[in-house]
Amino acid sequence: MKQPEVLKNIKHDDLKGIKITFINMPLRETATPNTPPEGPGILSAIVRKYGGEPNILDLNGYRIKDKLAEEKGIPNGRHLTFNEAENLILKHLDNVGDQDVFAFSGKITTLRWQEEMAKIVKKLQPDCFLVTGNGLATEINKGLFTWIPELDAVGRSEGDGIIFDICKDGKLIKEKGWKKAISSGKLSSYFIGEVHGKNRFVYEGFRPANLDDIPNAALDLLECDPYGHNVLEDYINVPVWGTEANNSSATPFTMKRSLTTVSSRGCPYACAFCYRGAQGERNYGMRSAEHIASQIKGYVDKYDLDFIGFPDDNFAVQKKRIDQMVPVFKDYGIDHVRWGTHTRMDEADERAFKMAESGCIYIGFGAESADEHTLTLMKKGGFILKNGMVPTKVNGNTYNFPKTMMTAVENSAKAGIHANCTWIMAYPGEELKHLKTSVAFILWQQQFWTGGHKKGTADYERLRDGVNRRMFTATAYPGTEMWNVVRPDLEKHFHINHDKFGNPICDDNFHQYVTELDDATKILNDKNGNPVNFGGMPMDTFLQAREHIDNDEIEKILEM
Repeated sequence: MKQPEVLKNIKHDDLKGIKITFINMPLRETATPNTPPEGPGILSAIVRKYGGEPNILDLNGYRIKDKLAEEKGIPNGRHLTFNEAENLILKHLDNVGDQDVFAFSGKITTLRWQEEMAKIVKKLQPDCFLVTGNGLATEINKGLFTWIPELDAVGRSEGDGIIFDICKDGKLIKEKGWKKAISSGKLSSYFIGEVHGKNRFVYEGFRPANLDDIPNAALDLLECDPYGHNVLEDYINVPVWGTEANNSSATPFTMKRSLTTVSSRGCPYACAFCYRGAQGERNYGMRSAEHIASQIKGYVDKYDLDFIGFPDDNFAVQKKRIDQMVPVFKDYGIDHVRWGTHTRMDEADERAFKMAESGCIYIGFGAESADEHTLTLMKKGGFILKNGMVPTKVNGNTYNFPKTMMTAVENSAKAGIHANCTWIMAYPGEELKHLKTSVAFILWQQQFWTGGHKKGTADYERLRDGVNRRMFTATAYPGTEMWNVVRPDLEKHFHINHDKFGNPICDDNFHQYVTELDDATKILNDKNGNPVNFGGMPMDTFLQAREHIDNDEIEKILEM
């Protein structure tokens, strides 16, 4: 089916007079904010293009280093309190006046914050049109009206093509009231009538036919918060990847000033744990090399950057675009700019060398496991295992590693790119022996990157620390294949109920489960407060392995 055009036949002033504030919700407390909210930035650029007045209030951009942060062991500072966030919104309204629309953005991990912010926004602006989008809205859908009754609408999937309708609907309702707005016949087709005694909308987003038609994010809206602070500058000064970012990345090099932009959307593959299927984002779309180069040129000139991150789900799907980047980046005078991205390990073939030629120095591979059994369960085996296994000695023992994984690391190194991997532990069906293979591969990576350097030297330590040793805990997200696999566990431990179509019912039990999804490394506790793991390891083995990972003692897992 042909993809719809975004905002076709819309006049330049069709959103004139419409005021909308995008509120980006906080992510996990343990990570330093290092990636500005590009989604709200792009939507703001669209609204502005057609005469509207957008603003961004980025709650994720604030970290407060205080006594509470110290007590909680959060080195990067805690989040705002709800009261502090309310004061921020109040100050914002003092500066910009009443808003027609408030739009929340946040992953499924932000439910607790969205619930509280909805109460605050509706208390301060009772007549505003309140909509939420991004991952939480996409995965939970209409169920959010049960948990967040203040909502007027949810926007599922990608918002580029529906933000115009959201703004127009919100403006019409605020001007005329619900009754007259409905009777006017001018509301969009996304109006679904009453749900739980209140009129609601469910906006169904879609992938634009041509991503080059989408404007660059209006990052200037982050340059001055309600108190005059430059939140964007904070983001620029925190490395996109590396130990300081405190995420699942690690790098042996540093970056001083960096920003991110997504160069493609979606992923055409079907890993069993991935939420992209739930979001309808397995269709793949990408921006052209020239469109990317133009944006990077603008960013480098304006913000004096030395690194660009492309946090794509899968950057290197198409070889043709990568080939084009080399001459195009040179034409734009940005071939000196360093950059990094994420992609699949089987794509690190000749593409890695072309990527390096255009400035790439970092690739994050979504390996998740190095074990044949676990990779097969994850539905990653088809492309990771296609080249067979290589017996490899690590710490005196022999492990079988996928040749594709070893080749990806080796090719990256030959190209002058530092390659890293993300990892998942305790996947359904994974036993301790399978986890040990992943740990052994991490140690092999350390041996590979530090080869030729003497232990204890600065170079050895730098290269060793450039290998990611962290692991996420396998967690089931609604709409994924993994969710269906562990459904009996979800029903047993969390008392999650499902409708006749197999979808979780948005009752208190499911609410408690989603509220717990605030950190991908944490151990989930069931209704009785007992730890749960979806893997095949006994609980005491799982807890011990998790402790070793959290204490950066993964070598001890091989001794278990």
